[in-house]
Amino acid sequence: MADKPRNGKVTVVGAGFYGSTTALRLAEYDIFETVVLTDIVEGKPEGLALDMNQSRPIEGFETRVVGVGGGSYEGTENSDVVVITAGVPRKPGMSRMDLIETNASIVREVAEKVAAASLDAVLIVVSNPLDEMTALAQLASGFPKHRVMGQAGMLDTARFTNFVAEEAGVPVSSVRTLTLGSHGDTMVPVPSRCTVDGKPLTEVLAADRIDHLVDRTRNGGAEVVALLKTGSAYFAPSAAAARMARAVMEDSGEVMPVCAWVDGEYGISGVYLGVEAEIGREGVRKVVEGDLSESELAALRDAAEAVRAKQADIADL
Repeated sequence: MADKPRNGKVTVVGAGFYGSTTALRLAEYDIFETVVLTDIVEGKPEGLALDMNQSRPIEGFETRVVGVGGGSYEGTENSDVVVITAGVPRKPGMSRMDLIETNASIVREVAEKVAAASLDAVLIVVSNPLDEMTALAQLASGFPKHRVMGQAGMLDTARFTNFVAEEAGVPVSSVRTLTLGSHGDTMVPVPSRCTVDGKPLTEVLAADRIDHLVDRTRNGGAEVVALLKTGSAYFAPSAAAARMARAVMEDSGEVMPVCAWVDGEYGISGVYLGVEAEIGREGVRKVVEGDLSESELAALRDAAEAVRAKQADIADL
């Protein structure tokens, strides 16, 4: 049987749990020629790459993983996609916003180096606080706004879907949910667009239970952090980031909830915000407007203003 075609290079910046798990998921898709894992720590990404490559005969994938330590970007040149996971994770009791100054300096440096090495890449930002770091990465890289997006809605929607499936006692495959807005306190879960086996969520669950699941989704990351006590979530987040990178490389046109530049959609302009977007090789092809209830639209616009105020502050960080 002929070997299936693989092409392209994807770089993952940051070899912590999130970055290394993302790199492995990307490699196991077996659609890339190379996955590069880079980190400021010498030896760590090299060791992880060696370990991942040794799993290839067992898992049956050919994608080669390359580790680059010591803060070097040698070997990442001309990447098609770069996933930025660099930064410090939350600790119990911390909000995403508590990380802003520390992670801003890290993300700015990473984005500048990525832009110098991979001028035509699509950037996928996962560092927290997500919406602000996505805006900062675009400023620091100088890339067109459609080639810089953040991973938020994919993760938050997955959490909402999982919670609804558990509450309703149904397979996750029978549930459709959606979250928009920010990756944080002004997250906007969209119950009006949620279904279970094709039925509106409001016909399946009582209003107070839906409210509870919405609140649990909004605090989904904090719940994991509190249980882990050290570190933060990475299995579900890495799955979300990897699927976004795959959609870019396959030029799939898949519509995904992501943090994208909004310029007129929903009556909102000039801000990075969680919306549905069509994803392809150029990054965000277009923002897709869906039907929202009046209260959901109002919440989305409120989220935009809250995020806008914070994104205005990050330019100087």
